[in-house]
Amino acid sequence: MTRAMLDYVLPWLVDYEEDASIAELEGEGGEVIFELTVHPDDMGKVIGRNGRIIRSLRTLARAASPGEGPPVSVEVVD
Repeated sequence: MTRAMLDYVLPWLVDYEEDASIAELEGEGGEVIFELTVHPDDMGKVIGRNGRIIRSLRTLARAASPGEGPPVSVEVVD
């Protein structure tokens, strides 16, 4: 469910949709990490002023994840 939510929200945040991608990785202890890669011009839009947008994406990702599943993290990659 979390991946579907990020797939839906990310295109609305960026101007260069074709350069946006989401990679799903497994971290230590079974944590699921979603790495967002965007065009350099869209980096500020995804992070937001004082990190508000990325913080909101992380909150939404945790809310959309299954309750008893592994922890979820969202990171932006250069």
